Amino acid sequence: MAVSTENPQTQKQVLNRLRRAQGQLNAVIGAIESGAGCREVVIQLAAVSSALDKAGFQIIATAMQKCVTDPDDQSDPMTVQELEKLFLTLT
Repeated sequence: MAVSTENPQTQKQVLNRLRRAQGQLNAVIGAIESGAGCREVVIQLAAVSSALDKAGFQIIATAMQKCVTDPDDQSDPMTVQELEKLFLTLT
C-alpha cells in the first residue's frame, strides 16, 4: 500500500502535517541563525517532533486499517508484526 494514496483526504492530512513540520523546522533554523534563546528553539523543535509523529502515526494507522479490512491486498504486503515494529519506531 502506498502512503495514504487510497484515501485522498488522508493523504491531504498527512501532507498538511508534513508541511507544517517543514515550516516549523524552518522556524527552528531561523531562530538559531538569529541567535534566539534556548526556550524558543526547544519549543519549535518540540512542535516539529510532534507534527512528524502525528504524520507517522496517521500513515501507520491507515496501513493497519488496510491490513485488517483487506488482508489479501498485495500492493504493499506487510504483516501485522511489521506494522507493529514500524509503530514502535515512532514511540
